[in-house]
Amino acid sequence: MRYAWTCIVCLTMAGCTVGPDYKRPEAASPPAFKELAGWKIAQPADAMQKGEWWSIYHDPELDRLIRMVNVSNQTVKEFEAQYRNAVALVAEARAGYFPTISLTPTVIHSGSGGGSAVQTSAGSQVISAGSSHAPNNTEYNISGAVDWSPDIWGKIRRTVESNKAAAQVSAADLANAQLSAQATLATDYFDLRAEDALTDLLTETVAAYQKALDITQNQYKAGTTASIDYVTALAQLQSIQAELVGVGVQRQQFEHAIAMLTGHAPADITIAPAPLATAVPVIPPGLPSALLERRPDIAAAERTMQEENALIGVQIAAYYPDISLSVVGGFVGTPLSQLFRTSNEIWNMTATGTQTLFEGGLRTASVNAARATYDSAVATYRQTVLTAFQGVEDSLSSLRILELQHQAGTTAVASAQKAVDATLNQYKAGTVPYTSVITEQELLLSDQQTLLGVQQSRLVASVALVEALGGGWTTADLPQKIKTPNPLLP
Repeated sequence: MRYAWTCIVCLTMAGCTVGPDYKRPEAASPPAFKELAGWKIAQPADAMQKGEWWSIYHDPELDRLIRMVNVSNQTVKEFEAQYRNAVALVAEARAGYFPTISLTPTVIHSGSGGGSAVQTSAGSQVISAGSSHAPNNTEYNISGAVDWSPDIWGKIRRTVESNKAAAQVSAADLANAQLSAQATLATDYFDLRAEDALTDLLTETVAAYQKALDITQNQYKAGTTASIDYVTALAQLQSIQAELVGVGVQRQQFEHAIAMLTGHAPADITIAPAPLATAVPVIPPGLPSALLERRPDIAAAERTMQEENALIGVQIAAYYPDISLSVVGGFVGTPLSQLFRTSNEIWNMTATGTQTLFEGGLRTASVNAARATYDSAVATYRQTVLTAFQGVEDSLSSLRILELQHQAGTTAVASAQKAVDATLNQYKAGTVPYTSVITEQELLLSDQQTLLGVQQSRLVASVALVEALGGGWTTADLPQKIKTPNPLLP
């Protein structure tokens, strides 16, 4: 028996692993980003990460809110649970390497009886004629079984390989869900701060229009202007006051969205007003080739290819016979005290091989389907890479153009402010009608709102670039040994 087990172990160790070995396919990777030729980082010192990627904005409130995403965001929790499920599937597949061992103890109590007993004069007991009486009997049986299907063709190994890659896919999906939720929150946060800035701008505008209204009122009382100027100035003031009230609607919506992203009800999160950031720090993009290691969605697509490649081997292994080994052994006897004697030992060993002779082309179709699924994963991977390069290029071009627009807008606002001051002085002197003042004021407000929108877009574009670059994540963060159930959450 020992010789038989030695042969089995040697056979298993010498077994082959059928199916193609995985090699990452090539994907398009340009030598440099196109936009880098005309793009530069505005604040190199601020662009250096000092912790999590959002630390470059130096905003404690943003830092507090994004940290809540990692703890309470329900979408992140969903992907974290999916990762733990993937890890459990790896453990299930690994269990196929080992035999199944069972133990069965049995007690059999049997007996039979009939007729009647009589008492003799001598005091002895005899059995009456025509009757029988056998004593009760108890038999003890303890047996164990070992069932094992050795992985001769590598089917289990390919399954484990596939499940490990699937677990890494889930880990990358978890990281991608975190990054997406963090970037969405940062975008909503800057949109909210833009609403705060718009509130400040309109408040300042209301104060300026109130001063203009006072001037027209004084001019009317002095008899130097018509009442129409006062009425026009009042209507202009009331229009801006109404616009100021409406700003609160969108701000509340952004606050509610941020609460949802942090895993809280809208009533639980209140964000105090604060100014919009003026600096727009940006992470250096680096080389395009590094993007393949820095984006979790690319890593997920790449790991999916290995998962599907291994499944080709699982299907090919099904061409070969299924071999199973079974050993049953134990002891049978009575009484219990003498059960474990050598003379009571029983055992048998069975080796079974099953080979399918005809299945109507099912196996060939399964292999072809697995290859097609792998080819689809390759195309998805390459498309994901191209989309990643597009995202970086889009963000770089947006930042470059928006910076130029911001510079032009700043100059336009300064000029419009001078025009308003000069026109208002001319109105006081009676050399221009009040309509000229209104025209210049409306142009100033329009330029100010445009400049605010550009600054908002610059901050949102910087977040988009950080997300396009992977947010500081790398493939080194993927779990390699699949030991911990939650490697990416704190």
